[in-house]
Amino acid sequence: MTDVTLDGIRVERDGRLALEVDALTIRGGRTTAVLGPNGSGKTTLLRLIAGLEPLRAGRVCIGGSPALKGGQHLAYVFQEHVFLRQSVRRNLELGLRLRGVDEAQRQLRIEEAVHLLGVAHLLDRRADRLSGGEGRRVSLARALCLRAPLVLLDEPLAGLDERVYSRLIDELPRIVDAFHATTVLVTHSREEALRLAQNLVVLVDGRVHAAGDAHEIATNPRVGEVAQILGYTVVAAGGGKVAVPAGAFKVGAGRLEFSMTVESVVDIIDMRESVGRIGETRVRVQWTAAGESPKRGDRVVVHAERFCDLK
Repeated sequence: MTDVTLDGIRVERDGRLALEVDALTIRGGRTTAVLGPNGSGKTTLLRLIAGLEPLRAGRVCIGGSPALKGGQHLAYVFQEHVFLRQSVRRNLELGLRLRGVDEAQRQLRIEEAVHLLGVAHLLDRRADRLSGGEGRRVSLARALCLRAPLVLLDEPLAGLDERVYSRLIDELPRIVDAFHATTVLVTHSREEALRLAQNLVVLVDGRVHAAGDAHEIATNPRVGEVAQILGYTVVAAGGGKVAVPAGAFKVGAGRLEFSMTVESVVDIIDMRESVGRIGETRVRVQWTAAGESPKRGDRVVVHAERFCDLK
């Protein structure tokens, strides 16, 4: 399977560091999510792999060979829809024609892809007039047709309404598996990253803060920046810092206790949620609806049921 390696990468824009990667290997045959906030360098990393970003320092290799713009070894699904003002069928055919795929094989690949993505009924529609969800599916179908050993997905679920998003995030693991490729997925959503990928790369301010097995990183983030991106609450404790996963703060005494000042209480039907502060850190603690919840300004003892130490 196709490994992707980046060594000695440094990209600057307007005097500001956009991306710096000393050494990174993206393992072949797996799905790797590149996770980070907006402006962390995720799309720059993807464009470097695709050969679309000028490389002034360092090296990017795909399967041991330098990355080249327009290489036939990859398929790229852009964040924005990029379609000709022609039918969906013509848009799906174009990449296959450019790669010298004969007509019979083109039609076979298109039929397989549109049925998997559920867009066969759109083949004669103008591709540039599709809805957001339809466009996402057609973009994925176009990439699938290419049968490339490397697939790059840039925020494939961005901008969708909640109903369409829920459907696609449930279907996307099956779709990604159908590529039978090394897949690199860029996202700012930890839910997407952890549901879709076996490996994880966490970028913060253009630098790699974690890379490796997704489960290992998610259960032991090690550093505060990674923990926060993965949804942990980082609080000071015992002269150091700990990361507490969502929902792990509970009322009352425990092994790791804190004093919380309540700022507000929200009724969420079957329970109440107190929002407060431990020191300068904002935290959320849930109380059962049957129990007596604190009031604004109260100081209460809470504890962390689960936590991990940070460096």
